[in-house]
Amino acid sequence: MPKQLLVIDNKHAETRQLCNYFETEGYVALQADDIKGAKNILKANVVSIVILDITLPDGDGIEFIKEIKHYSVDIQVLVYTKNNSIANAVLAMKHGAFDYILKGNELAAHSHTFKLLIKTAIAKFQNRARFAGLRKLPGFDSIVGSTEAIERVRFLGAKVARANTTVLLLGETGVGKDVMAEAIHSCSNRAKHPFVAINCSAIGKNMLESELFGYKAGAFTGALKDKKGLFEEAENGTIFLDEIGDMDLVLQSKILRVLENKTFIKMGDTKTAKVNCRIVAATHVNLLAAVEKGTFRKDLYYRISSFVIRIPPLRERLADMPLLVSHFTTKLAQVLHIPIPEIEHLFMDKLLQHSWPGNVRELINVLERAIILCSGKLTADLIDLPIHREVGASPNLETTEVRHIKEVLVACMGNKRKAARTLGISIATLYRKIQLTS
Repeated sequence: MPKQLLVIDNKHAETRQLCNYFETEGYVALQADDIKGAKNILKANVVSIVILDITLPDGDGIEFIKEIKHYSVDIQVLVYTKNNSIANAVLAMKHGAFDYILKGNELAAHSHTFKLLIKTAIAKFQNRARFAGLRKLPGFDSIVGSTEAIERVRFLGAKVARANTTVLLLGETGVGKDVMAEAIHSCSNRAKHPFVAINCSAIGKNMLESELFGYKAGAFTGALKDKKGLFEEAENGTIFLDEIGDMDLVLQSKILRVLENKTFIKMGDTKTAKVNCRIVAATHVNLLAAVEKGTFRKDLYYRISSFVIRIPPLRERLADMPLLVSHFTTKLAQVLHIPIPEIEHLFMDKLLQHSWPGNVRELINVLERAIILCSGKLTADLIDLPIHREVGASPNLETTEVRHIKEVLVACMGNKRKAARTLGISIATLYRKIQLTS
């Protein structure tokens, strides 16, 4: 793994002490007195851990956390400071800091945190090494991002692509389930054959059946000649059934027959037709809840869910935003036949403040509008988006609980593990409650 860390602090005695500690753990410790020096080191070196004092001579250390994450989302940032501010601690964690601990105690008092930091950095690097080659697979370069969440999606997609099994893609509207389905097809043994997609929620029940299975001439008024269905069009290839959770129960039974017997019957026909294609299905619906309500067949659910891939919403992988913005800005500029605009820092910051209910699809729309309106630079004023609280944040959190959490954190000098023990909750629960208080 990369055995280099960076300490950013202009207090040389404390910096040397930290460096000595981590060098005994096998790390090469680099030092920077300010943000400018830190940037130069990060550009020239592979660093896995950054230890950061937020009080720096040339900028705000808290804000710099976001820039550090731009170099690599896997860099573990530990804030190590005398600034005993709950607001700063919360903001640091939101920006992706591993932890926020206060100076003043002996280093031995923080040895557990340091060891956990090293363990996390090693795990992140191992995951990155495991997933690294997947971005180079033909087809999977369309899955943009470098966070662990999206690397895992690529990993699962690549594993199942050649397995020829049915795949179920789960995720909110706009996360890119269609892109993933096509990537799986393009890396499969069926890649030379058709990829056919249909949105099951966009077509009425009767029309959807005729689209999927086709019909014989005379099957209904206006059916003047035989028509091939999409299952026939996808012969030897892949059919993508988007929003299968919105499909009528009668049609669900016919899809089940295709999966079990590889056969179907055209509308107006009496003969059974054979089909050889792979099914990739997708939905934003909770299918188990739909099964409980009786709106989705249990037997079909278990047939299509043999291999499930959940695609995370954009708000769960905001660290991918710079890559996504760069990728789609370049792509959209080429489509619109205009020069690729420069992306200003404040433009990116404003995008990161949005909760993105429409996910990547919404981001593309926002970027397209901004690119059309810009004059060579993407500036924050080109974005017209409301600022949302984080998903899951509760506006009804009891004031007494908020006050109590803050008081305990102050009493524990910002040591969150000690505060969690005092409060009788897990460290994960404390982190969540800290975020809700901001």
